[in-house]
Amino acid sequence: MTPALPEAFLTVPVAHRALHDKQDNRPENSRAAIRAAVEAGYAIEIDLQLTADNRAMVFHDYDMTRLTGQSGPIQQITADQASGTKLLHADDGIPTFDEVLEIVSGKVPLLIEFKDQDGAMGTSVGALERDAVRALHGYDGPVALMSFNPNSVAELARLAPHLPRGIVTGSYQPKEELLPHAVCDHLRGIPDFDRVGASFISHEVADLDRPRVAELKARGVPILCWTVRSPEQEAKAREVADNVTFEGYLATHPG
Repeated sequence: MTPALPEAFLTVPVAHRALHDKQDNRPENSRAAIRAAVEAGYAIEIDLQLTADNRAMVFHDYDMTRLTGQSGPIQQITADQASGTKLLHADDGIPTFDEVLEIVSGKVPLLIEFKDQDGAMGTSVGALERDAVRALHGYDGPVALMSFNPNSVAELARLAPHLPRGIVTGSYQPKEELLPHAVCDHLRGIPDFDRVGASFISHEVADLDRPRVAELKARGVPILCWTVRSPEQEAKAREVADNVTFEGYLATHPG
């Protein structure tokens, strides 16, 4: 049986890459941004990338230049090296997933995105999922797992069948993607939802009028969305989506 997405993910707005503001020394996916989201009572979305020694780090990009000023893929350094690589606009390095779980400690919902490690949304997955599931063992608090790569979601279903999981989805416009056109065409229709035992989707906010999204919503599937950047955009998104992932402003708490 597919585990249901906890109700908290439908009611508490989700801070995209945590409550980041580099002007306040809180860059995305940083310890400071995560602590700020916890203090503000927002749910948190984070990204996981893999290091050379198969450890899950909380980091968005494949290359480290934008976020650290140091070039090179995070997959080519160790977890210790990543932890020692200072984030721009912060006083500390890239956090491990274990550290972030300690900081959040179940206080707010945690939405965890697994970045595609295959390179083309294929089946070369497993190491990142394994280390994350290891870290989550015994964690007490609302969590949900998701990835753009349906094969990653299927692997998470195998490794942690008790945890709710979903697919990150979007318009997959080939001109905007590094993926082959055939892969974009396949993923655009969200064909793997049932195959991987997904319980929700998080869909691109500008594409929420897609018929497939309406079809899933009619089935009772929870619809999250990314990334909302204004109150006006949030109001329009909520006409379809059950909840929003936001950044650049403070989403309104329910009630």
